[in-house]
Formats: sequence, C-alpha cells, structure tokens
Amino acid sequence: MTTRTLTSQALVVGGGQAGLATAYFLRRAGVEHVVLDDQDRPGGAWLHTWESLRLFSPAAYSSLPGWQMPPTGGYPDAEHVVDYLTQYEQRYAVPVRRGVNVSEVAAQGAGYRVTTSEGTWHADVVFNATGTWSRPFIPTYPGAATFSGEQLHSAQYRSGEPYTGRRVIVVGGGNSGAQVAADLSGQAEVTWCTTEPPRFLPDEVDGRELFRVASLRARGQGQGVGGLGDIVAVPPVRTARDAGLLHRVPMFERFTPQGVTWPDGTTRPVDAVIWCTGFRPQLSHLTPLRLHRDDGLPRTDGPVAANRPTLGFVGYGDWCGLASATLIGVGQWARQAVQRALT
Repeated sequence: MTTRTLTSQALVVGGGQAGLATAYFLRRAGVEHVVLDDQDRPGGAWLHTWESLRLFSPAAYSSLPGWQMPPTGGYPDAEHVVDYLTQYEQRYAVPVRRGVNVSEVAAQGAGYRVTTSEGTWHADVVFNATGTWSRPFIPTYPGAATFSGEQLHSAQYRSGEPYTGRRVIVVGGGNSGAQVAADLSGQAEVTWCTTEPPRFLPDEVDGRELFRVASLRARGQGQGVGGLGDIVAVPPVRTARDAGLLHRVPMFERFTPQGVTWPDGTTRPVDAVIWCTGFRPQLSHLTPLRLHRDDGLPRTDGPVAANRPTLGFVGYGDWCGLASATLIGVGQWARQAVQRALT
C-alpha cells in the first residue's frame, strides 16, 4: 500500500445511491469532499443484482435529490438504475475515487484518519454509505455442512437459467424471496420456504405508497408500513402468483446430505438452496472507533453517531432512517446527515 497522505474536509465511504445523495448535499453546502468507492464503475449494489430484479416504483418515484430518473416502460430494472446513477454522478461531477478499499477509520483529534488502499486520508467529517450488499446473512441450520447440493445467497443469484430442471428451495418471505421464486418458476422445480405465510400488498400499492407511509411514521403520524404487507406485487411476481406458480411451504427443520427434512418427518431431495434472508450493514472499518452499540449496531441519533455527530450513516434502512435504503427515501436522510455533521 502506498504511504501517501491526502486530506479532504469530508469523506464519503461508498459510491452507491446513498453516497451520491450525500455528495449532492455536500456539494450544495459548498463543502470540499471526496467519495471513496471500492467498485470499478458507478452503480453500487445495483451492479450485482439478478437480471429480472425490478424497482417497486415507476422511474418518476425512484429518484435521487436534484434530478429525476429518466422514464422507462413499467418498473425500472437494474440496468436502467445503473445507467441513471452513472449519469447522476457525471451530472453533478461527483468526485469519486474508484477501486479504493477503506480498511480503517480512526479518531485523530477532532477529526478522522482513514486508512485506504490508496493511502491515508484525513478528514473533519466522515459519512458511511457502504450499504449492506457485501455482507449477506445466511442463518445457521442443522446439517448444512453435510448437504451435498449448492447453497447461495440472493446476492450471488443472477438468473434462473443455471437451475433449469433442477430442484431448488428458495428461503425467505420478503420481496427478494418472492422475486427469486417467481424468476425460477417455469424453469426449476421450486419450493418456496418461509417462516410465516407471505403477505402480499394490494396490487395497486407500490413504493410510492410505502414511502408515503414511512414518511408519516417518521413524523409520528402513522404506524409504519408493516400493516400493509411485506411483498410488493411487481409484474413478474404478480404473473407467477396469478398463474399459481408461487407455492409457499413452512420452513424446513434441517438439512440431510441429499436434501432437507421438515418437523413432521417429510423429506425432499434438493439440488440447490437460495437464501433470500437479508443483509447486515458493512461497518467493519469503524472498529477502531469503538462506538457504543445497541444490538450490534452503532448507537445513532438519527443519521449520525450518538456520541460522534461528525460521523454520519446514510442508506442502511430503518436503523438510521426510515426508507433510507431506497432511491426515493435516501435523499431526506442524506440531507439531515450533512446538516447535522457540519453543525
């Protein structure tokens, strides 16, 4: 690693949608800043999704602050989002350094020393926008080590083609589970396992309504989105559901070498298990700060660290801002993080 030392008033760690939204408000505030991103091109986590993934809302309701996503037919796919983020970065001349891995953020006086693969940076404020995609979560299940089939997380899933004619279990009752199960239906022999019966939102409800409800909850005027349901019926999911291809069964109890077994003794041979079981925030670079934590996550006051208001967190979901993990929702929290960290 090079030994050169660099400085910037503000550093943003992560160049996906949350990092770009944060850079937008830093630019508007006239603050010198640099975005450090470990990807080799724009797009963040959208570079790594499965081919059929769709946004929950039309393009007009899936935009970062300042510039509306160009329209597309129906719900945008990942390619459209990557193109939008690329153009957004160019439009606002976001100062992104590509292929830079941040290994450590440590306190240095009132500011921070940030160790990276291109050298050591010094900054007054740091905004974490690393997301969760690089830290997929797979629960521990008895017998998993003896299972001879394939196991992968939805983060590694790309398309149903490699599973044509194979027996596949999809685990997870959220949007990812429903979309992957729908994508595989008609190609593979799919078993969709969930711990609770899946709850589909009404077909007319999409991300616009979810964001509205989340915004009301953030203002203390509502009960949140949980009462509406868990799964947005985007067109591929709706098509598979209406065709009777989404058959949910309870979660299996354990693995066997050739498959899985349920509590009642039912067994089933399985070729592959795809875990659609969520992610965890990627924050290992903050270990030297020894932040106070609750349930494993840094204790925050809104989108900044509770005991370090110059350390922001943007884009991790409800933990640091309702709907902050969405394109339409991240802007309000990026704005708050910048305002709080600079005052």
